[in-house]
Amino acid sequence: MHFTSEQRLDDGVLEREFTLGEIPGILWTPASASASAPAPLILLGHPPLGLRKMYPRLVDRARHSAAEGFATATIELPGSGDRPRLPAVEQARADMRRAMEAGEPVSDEIIDALILPLVDKSVPEWQAALDALLSLPEIGGPVGYSGGVISIGIRLAVVEPRISAAVLFAGSFVPRAMFEEARQVTIPLHVLLQWDDEGNDRQAALDLFDAFGSKEKSLHANMGGHTGVPQFAGDAAAQFFTRHLK
Repeated sequence: MHFTSEQRLDDGVLEREFTLGEIPGILWTPASASASAPAPLILLGHPPLGLRKMYPRLVDRARHSAAEGFATATIELPGSGDRPRLPAVEQARADMRRAMEAGEPVSDEIIDALILPLVDKSVPEWQAALDALLSLPEIGGPVGYSGGVISIGIRLAVVEPRISAAVLFAGSFVPRAMFEEARQVTIPLHVLLQWDDEGNDRQAALDLFDAFGSKEKSLHANMGGHTGVPQFAGDAAAQFFTRHLK
């Protein structure tokens, strides 16, 4: 991990951009974090739109988390931002758009081609980032995962024992193969669902929640579309992490 920039935000949060090999990322730490009092860490997932485009939403989430005493970090997803494109994923994304514009269902084949390569490539990168982040003296466990492509969160919850709890957003396509992985998830889960999410299969989201193997899991459904998540839903997610990570 190589830090490339550093700035102190007006609320005292330290924002540092870094690279991990070829992968860009950002780390935010609260002013209270130190080697003698390391902060718990939340990994901030996001859709594959690029860190530059997602930055305003990410920094807002990071600052709210810092106010609760959490450090947060994110990395650029494969094929996003300035990273090399993934031709098969780009083709699947174009096929998805054509189907949706034509009012047709998005086929399982398109969903698999769109999501599974992203999961396979990004999860080891998240794990490598976690290795580097937890080596910093001001960062400690336990670790949570929040938001982003839900299939990435599922895979991380299965394969990464250092993640103790997760907030997942049921707002992206889910390959059928991920339902079997969901049955292997055992950590506490807080799942957000927008009831009128355009393009999201509500029944599939409910079926996925049912499939999760966690003994502690809660589903929080709110009226509205994909971008209409109410502020209080974020507050409830913060309370969930406070219960499980502090």
